[in-house]
Amino acid sequence: MPKNIKILMFGWEFPPFNSGGLGTACYGLTKGLVRNNVEITFVLPSASGINNENYMRVLNTANINLNKKKIKFKTINSILKPYITSEAFTTGGYNLYELEIDEGMIYGNDLFSEVMRYSQEAKIIAGSENYDVIHCHDWLTFPCGIEAKKIAKMRGMNVPLIVHVHATEFDRTAGHPNQTVYRIEKEGMLEADAVIAVSNYTKNIIEKYYDIDPEKIHVVHNSIDYSSFHINEEFKIKKYHKIVLFVGRMTIQKGPDHFLWVAKRIADIDENVRFIMVGSGDMFPFIVEEAANLGIGDRVLFADFLPPKDVERAYRMADVYVMTSISEPFGLTALESIKNGTPVIISKQSGVSEVLSNCIVVDFWDINKMAEKILSVLNDTELRSRLINNAINEIKEFSWDKPAKKCIDIYRDVISRYRI
Repeated sequence: MPKNIKILMFGWEFPPFNSGGLGTACYGLTKGLVRNNVEITFVLPSASGINNENYMRVLNTANINLNKKKIKFKTINSILKPYITSEAFTTGGYNLYELEIDEGMIYGNDLFSEVMRYSQEAKIIAGSENYDVIHCHDWLTFPCGIEAKKIAKMRGMNVPLIVHVHATEFDRTAGHPNQTVYRIEKEGMLEADAVIAVSNYTKNIIEKYYDIDPEKIHVVHNSIDYSSFHINEEFKIKKYHKIVLFVGRMTIQKGPDHFLWVAKRIADIDENVRFIMVGSGDMFPFIVEEAANLGIGDRVLFADFLPPKDVERAYRMADVYVMTSISEPFGLTALESIKNGTPVIISKQSGVSEVLSNCIVVDFWDINKMAEKILSVLNDTELRSRLINNAINEIKEFSWDKPAKKCIDIYRDVISRYRI
């Protein structure tokens, strides 16, 4: 058993250029692993603009040679284009349960070729690096892991493969999976020696829809490194209005339409509440139009995609953060909100509800109850103060070292089984 485990890790995005929680989770987990003496070579399809990390090696496959020709990397603007587009919303209205999912509509024509290109470049890196375990994040990198494992075997290296599931195709498409992505996900999980799920919620989906042996699936919840801060900033809007915040991609998975329907209920009761929606995505045009159709276009402020520092300001500006996700494997935004001093109301269909006690949990579809709980937090100063104070004390105990140590235990287990 190696004293310091060496990991060949494949990712798809990394801060500061990340569009969702995957990049944030990769950053936190790698920091935690390195603090616990794990050596990491982190591979990305393109590392242009990525900050150099002194705690691990970051390799850019766009700069390697394949068949003696330099691969020209075509930048992919977001980690997951696999989201429903605005064209899916017909003039007759949008119904979640009547959507017909079309592969070409959800996935950019070049995304699958990029995934396959990345997997071929993984062969070259796998043929030149030294590592004890291959660790892959989400379906976009699963083919990389499979190819890397084959190359390792050809080199006489008995190296296990771990796939880390941050979201499934059933989450991203609200139960209408793209079959190509589904097959890639399932193949990766079947080929892997261990599967890491970010919650029991996700583990159950993997068991139910992918038919993976539950003994093979390990739950490792995401986390946050708590740090106290004191920023006193006055927001002019707060002099006149209370703020309800949404942060997330404007996609079917995150339920931005449900947030608007909740906003409508609240707006009918309290005209002084304003709703801020931070994020971009394929549903953005529909959401803007829907706000107007509901008669609350003047109550909803659309901030579009914001850099991390501005997202933190949005959290601090808000009186309550609301997660209306239809299916949320974890939900790091809830922890980020608490870290910035804002209480949270989260979807019951989320992994973070498994680890966070000091919050309000509501089914995403229960619009009336969600509106009722939001109004309670806005109007009950004592409730709001109790929620946030208790939640901050709770996340002070959180650290990325905890999931890192669980991953290390999994590494050691699969390595020991491989080397018997």
